[in-house]
Amino acid sequence: MIREMTITDVSALAAMALKIWDSDDKDELEQEFIDMTRDKESTCFIKFIGDKAIGFANASLRHDYVEGCETSPVAYLEAIYVDEEHRHLGYAKDLVNRCEEWGREHDAKEFASDCILTNNDSYKFHIAIGFKEVNRIICFKKNIIE
Repeated sequence: MIREMTITDVSALAAMALKIWDSDDKDELEQEFIDMTRDKESTCFIKFIGDKAIGFANASLRHDYVEGCETSPVAYLEAIYVDEEHRHLGYAKDLVNRCEEWGREHDAKEFASDCILTNNDSYKFHIAIGFKEVNRIICFKKNIIE
């Protein structure tokens, strides 16, 4: 079963999110998910097996420029995670499909995502579920105040 997040899912979502962003703080992630329950332009969908959450996808609506897109808003896949023992069973694709439906329900005509240049598994996943590569960038920064 896949369903949209509620406030009762915050702890489970934060625990899974820490497996992606292991340097983040669990309390801060929980607060982000709490805030998301009140935000009409961002959500998470959770995959359950029985009563155990085994994966999630986070989607948002972006109104700023999104690489390769021509419309606004753009539905954006912000994060996708499935427990390792449940991968390659189609659950991630099902979660992404639900995010696409959510985007359509919110008048988005395009759906976008990204991954780091070195994340080959994520790249292959995106291509396999129908995304096409539209650009590659390298970002820079420079401290201007010491």
